[in-house]
Amino acid sequence: MNAAGNAVQFAFATATEIAFGSGARTIVGGRARIAGSRVLVVTGRSVQPSAEVLASLHASGLPLVRWPVDGEPTVAAARAAVEAGRQHRADVVVACGGGSAIDLGKAVAALLANPGDPLDYLEVVGRGQALTERSVPFIAVPTTAGTGAEVTRHAVLSVSEERQKVSLRSPLMLPVLAVVDPELTLALPPALTASTGMDALTQLIEPYVSVKANPLTDAICLEGLPRVARALRRAFADGQDLEARTDMALGSLFGGLALANAALGAVHGFAAPIGGRFPAPHGAVCAALLPSVMRANVHALQARGGDTDRLDRYIRIARLLTEDPQATASDGVAWVERLRDDLKIPSLGAYGVGRVDVDDLVSAATQASSMRGNPIVLDPTELREVLLAAL
Repeated sequence: MNAAGNAVQFAFATATEIAFGSGARTIVGGRARIAGSRVLVVTGRSVQPSAEVLASLHASGLPLVRWPVDGEPTVAAARAAVEAGRQHRADVVVACGGGSAIDLGKAVAALLANPGDPLDYLEVVGRGQALTERSVPFIAVPTTAGTGAEVTRHAVLSVSEERQKVSLRSPLMLPVLAVVDPELTLALPPALTASTGMDALTQLIEPYVSVKANPLTDAICLEGLPRVARALRRAFADGQDLEARTDMALGSLFGGLALANAALGAVHGFAAPIGGRFPAPHGAVCAALLPSVMRANVHALQARGGDTDRLDRYIRIARLLTEDPQATASDGVAWVERLRDDLKIPSLGAYGVGRVDVDDLVSAATQASSMRGNPIVLDPTELREVLLAAL
């Protein structure tokens, strides 16, 4: 039974297999050969982070074509990559890179197996049709520690004409294999380490306090939070610290597992419309918003009463982050705020977001699917204050 006296019911789904550890990247070629006969490889714009994975694929003898993604994945990029995959007759997709490469690869794998256009399946701005066929085999290899996209069942695409970032979402999109090798993150520069790491932290906090939290995601979040808390500053200061990189890779993986099986909240509710309207990296947006969203949620829970469990969860987060057994929920907010400042995360104003945009962004955020997972419904005035504090 849960705190409300109801029977505990939940489902949990993830990649068919997760391979974690230093050197795990060397298995990609052999596993792709088992999965198919012709490979489309989606990478970031630079080939360097994925060079060893590409070498493993070449060594397997599989015919392959590389498709680089430059910046955030768009509907247009998905269409072009699907056409390249069809021309190559690809029957397996490997994505090696950050969240953008993995999201694009995941979308392409789904669309190679299902007819039609991405807009047929996208939520919010598309037709929202359900996929009917399982994706062609998809292998995800992250080179950042932030999104957890290697174990989620959705792909985020930007729709330029709508100025929105929305998801193509289905359990049929789960990867057949997620290969998480911390050594692939060693070359990540400090700024990207900071923004992606804050995204990982956000994706451990939001599912833990969400209205869809369950005992399994709780356990995953509670294991991941102290890892990120002790490792993120270290990875930022010294990118070659493999122990810190390993903790961050685990924290990111755990965040992906949690968000895919619980829910997110107001941070990601705002991140979708902001990312669609401004040239702001997703992780940096989350980092800028996280303290003010936490503060607003704590204040609302305290003011309105009723859901003591959600407030207790913020207290538990604070004690894990600060390592102080007497810490309060407000201490946790202050700790996250200091971390954001120590990591030199810019405000949203640095990306062109201004006071004139606040009302429009609040309106758009209330329609975002992530907002439905927030632990308490924040009214427009509260949401406006959240955004103003992050400018």
